[in-house]
Amino acid sequence: MLIWIIFIGLTIVSYIISATLKAKFDRYSKLPMAQWLTGKDVAEMMLADHGINDVKVVSIGGYLTDHYNPVNKTINLSRPVYSEPSIAAAAVAAHETGHAIQHARAYSWLMLRSALVPVVSITSRWLSWILLLGIITVQTFPYLLFIGIILFSLNTLFSFITLPVEIDASRRALKWLQIRNMVPDNHYIYARDALKWAAYTYVIAALTSLATLLYYILIFISARDE
Repeated sequence: MLIWIIFIGLTIVSYIISATLKAKFDRYSKLPMAQWLTGKDVAEMMLADHGINDVKVVSIGGYLTDHYNPVNKTINLSRPVYSEPSIAAAAVAAHETGHAIQHARAYSWLMLRSALVPVVSITSRWLSWILLLGIITVQTFPYLLFIGIILFSLNTLFSFITLPVEIDASRRALKWLQIRNMVPDNHYIYARDALKWAAYTYVIAALTSLATLLYYILIFISARDE
């Protein structure tokens, strides 16, 4: 019963955070950059300031789909972030550039996260089926669920390793924006606020993954006790 209360609570909090993030991004997208720099300009300037010249800044579709791809060394910015000269675009572009800097500096948490990506990608293809079959056959073959729990624990570990990676990228972004005077003093708090709410989504994702893991563990323990 407690685990379901936790799930419901996390679901509600996740919805609130997502809605708040969207509202804040929309609001801060209406605040113009003083130098009229787009997200693309901000990313390229931040890369240059850190001596990184082998990373490309490209435009992609979608909304809040921005990410850094370490495989082909590209900073992928959604069209509003890529082309609009706003506080929100600057904050998001600087954050993703923070990941590129982490990669260039071999930031330990990012390296660990990158090492887990192939494993998590492969296991995720079969994980849902293994867990479903594991629950169905838990009375006759409990170790199938145990295997699913081990695999799911990798996903949970991945979620928690993501937290310091995202927090550090935001720290690098805000520090650079402030040192470079990219954002007016009265607007800096908005850039910080946008990245703070973005970080909350990763926190909730990690906690939800942990709660789900505990749920499967409880099923396995209950089956063994019967």
